[in-house]
Amino acid sequence: MKRYPTIGACGLDCGLCPRYYTAGPSRCPGCAGPDFASKHPSCSFITCCVKKRNLEVCGECPDFPCPKFKSEEEYQQVKESSSYPPYRKVMPNLNFIKEHGIEKFMPQQRRRIRLLERLIHGFDNGRSRSCYCRSAALLDPASLASALDAAVRRIKADHIKPDDVKTKAKILRGILDELASKEGMTR
Repeated sequence: MKRYPTIGACGLDCGLCPRYYTAGPSRCPGCAGPDFASKHPSCSFITCCVKKRNLEVCGECPDFPCPKFKSEEEYQQVKESSSYPPYRKVMPNLNFIKEHGIEKFMPQQRRRIRLLERLIHGFDNGRSRSCYCRSAALLDPASLASALDAAVRRIKADHIKPDDVKTKAKILRGILDELASKEGMTR
């Protein structure tokens, strides 16, 4: 139904969510991706935005923001769960798309997804995926890439074995925590 299932009609970063990278029946296909209706049968954002208005995201709608949305301040205060991407990015994502278009938004989204995939494939100890997803969604992509490079250099300098994912994850998470702290945010 949508060209870009990695960005939700509502502005969520579906391609940066742990459930998007889960194997098995609980895997989420992204917004309006394959088999979406069986996993999320009633989504008012998709009904209005995608089905009725034939848009990709609400930020393309002339009525955005409509009453379906909370204020930006309310999104900042939403308690995040480990299963969903950060709500803090909903309004910034949609406002960017409204101002610049989805075609300008998607390259940065793809960059974040590529970085996240590197984090997951090289450093996921089975307990870090949610941390990496939040980092990919909230941190500046250039800073995230630098953190990843710093972790790789430290792993090499400390002679960590390639299959020692637990130590590799600990090193990367420490660097990400420091970066998030420096940028004044919690992941």
